[in-house]
Amino acid sequence: MKKVVVGMSGGVDSSVAALLLKNLGYDVIGVTMQIWQPETPERIACEGGCCGLSAVTDAAAVAEVLGIPHYVMNFREEFKDRVISYFTREYLQGRTPNPCIACNRYVKWESLLQRSLELGADYIATGHYARVESLPNGRIAIKNAATARKDQTYALYSLTQDQLAHTLFPVGDYEKEEIRRMALEAGLPVANKPDSQEICFVPDGDYAAFIEEECDGKVPPAGDFVDASGNRIGPHKGITHYTVGQRRGLGIPAGHRIFVTQLRPETNEVVLGEDADLWKNDVYVGDVSWMKRDGITEPLKVLAKIRYNHKGDAATLYPQEDGAVLCRFDSPVRAATPGQACVFYEDGYVLGGGTILRAE
Repeated sequence: MKKVVVGMSGGVDSSVAALLLKNLGYDVIGVTMQIWQPETPERIACEGGCCGLSAVTDAAAVAEVLGIPHYVMNFREEFKDRVISYFTREYLQGRTPNPCIACNRYVKWESLLQRSLELGADYIATGHYARVESLPNGRIAIKNAATARKDQTYALYSLTQDQLAHTLFPVGDYEKEEIRRMALEAGLPVANKPDSQEICFVPDGDYAAFIEEECDGKVPPAGDFVDASGNRIGPHKGITHYTVGQRRGLGIPAGHRIFVTQLRPETNEVVLGEDADLWKNDVYVGDVSWMKRDGITEPLKVLAKIRYNHKGDAATLYPQEDGAVLCRFDSPVRAATPGQACVFYEDGYVLGGGTILRAE
């Protein structure tokens, strides 16, 4: 009997993942990852997603119904080093990070997988809406989920071949409504639990305040809003308060809609412009990870996404001498943001992806 460790966040998706695997005859072990940082019990208890104490309580209740063992594993140090430190560092450098991608790559599929293999497990599994398949070329790739509305493949592009060989995505073949129905029929106490929407360690959405607290107040000071030519428009609160494409909260009485079009950390300037300034064809992508193929040597047509909720647009990839990739979209895309991921798809599979360096 194959043994699988299921990362149980206390939500309905990971709970049904455990249910499905048990029904398939796997030896299932539920694990909730302790990643919240040492704080007051009140703050820990109120945090949502996979960081709060409610995750442990709910996951343990599900495990009891399913009749599987449940454990809590401490990954505080890994989460601090790989996710929180990365998150703050990127904002301080004028980029907009995606902490879920970092958490998947370095915490769930590096630390959790390694610890699970050491315990004798054959696989780890999560409640992500994705599918994993072995391809005729010998590679393993992630395939789009059955439901485009819940597809989570964008956040998984950086998983390695070895990690994919030990990965199961049980819910990827189902619609969300089917998952909730199965949870109800199995009597799981989280069947109607709402999905988490925010970054788990910043539940109030105030990224700038979190960064200031995390950095003990040592953040870039207030600076200047400028236009594309560098002409001063007015004062800003500090670059950690802004991201490309932002319109609200600027505090500039322009008389018409203006947007953040660029951050210049080297001069502590935030560039403002028109909506038209946000639309670009060429997106340069670095730190590229390849999945469906082992890289490219010539231009290749793909579907590419520049953010999680981007439906994807047709583009051509051009390999660069420095290992980066130029992703040239057939039609301009809006607000390609440095620090976010650009993920490439080919025939419904994740081809690869990387971090947006700049858009032109």
